[in-house]
Amino acid sequence: MRRILFPGAIAAAIAITAASFCSLWVRAEAFGHVYDESSVPPAPVAIVLGAEVYPGGEPSPFLAARLDIAKRLLDEGKVRAILVSGDHSRWEYDEPGSMQVYLVARGVPAAQVVLDYAGFDTYDSCARAKRVFGVRKAIVVTQSYHIDRAVTLCRSQGIDASGVGDDSVRIYTEPWAHSYVREQGAILKAAFDTISHRDPVFLGRHEPGIDDALRDS
Repeated sequence: MRRILFPGAIAAAIAITAASFCSLWVRAEAFGHVYDESSVPPAPVAIVLGAEVYPGGEPSPFLAARLDIAKRLLDEGKVRAILVSGDHSRWEYDEPGSMQVYLVARGVPAAQVVLDYAGFDTYDSCARAKRVFGVRKAIVVTQSYHIDRAVTLCRSQGIDASGVGDDSVRIYTEPWAHSYVREQGAILKAAFDTISHRDPVFLGRHEPGIDDALRDS
C-alpha cells in the first residue's frame, strides 16, 4: 500500500507546486495593469472575451456584463473600437455574432465592432488580436476572476494590455464558484501555452477590421 501511496503523494505535491507557481506568475505579470472601469487608461481597442451564449442567441449574464463595460468605455472615449472574440466553431453557436447584435442593439455603431470568430480560448483570442488583427494596445474586458490571466496572456503576445474585470454577476453564486475553480486549471494551461509559443487554432492573414474601425472612428 505504501508503494502505491508514495508515488501518488509525490505527483500531488508536484501538481500543487506547479499550480502555485503558475498562479504567482499570472498575478505578477498582471500586477499594475488591472484597473477598475473609472481609472483604466485609454487604449484604441477593447477586447471582449467570449463566454456562454444561450440557444436563442442571448448572451449569458457574464458575457452581457463584459459587453456593457465595453460599451461604456466606448461611450466615454476610452476606446475607439471593440474586438469581440469568441467561439463560432459550430454553425448554430455564434458568440461573436451574438455579441455584435447585443452591442449594436444598444447603440454601438456596427462599424466599431469587429468580430473574431476563432477566439476559442483566451490564448487564441490574445494571439489572434495581435497576429491577425494587428492590435498593439488594448483594454481586455472579462470577469475579475479571469482578468489576471487574460491580461497576462495578452501581454505575453506583445499587446500593451490593461484589464477591467467585472464583479456585478457575483449574485450568481454557483456559476461564479464553478468558474473560479475552473480558472485554476486554466492557469496551468496558460503557462503551457505561453512556454510552448503554440499558434492559435486558426492563424490566417491580416484582417483589416480594426484598422478600418479606428480610421473611421
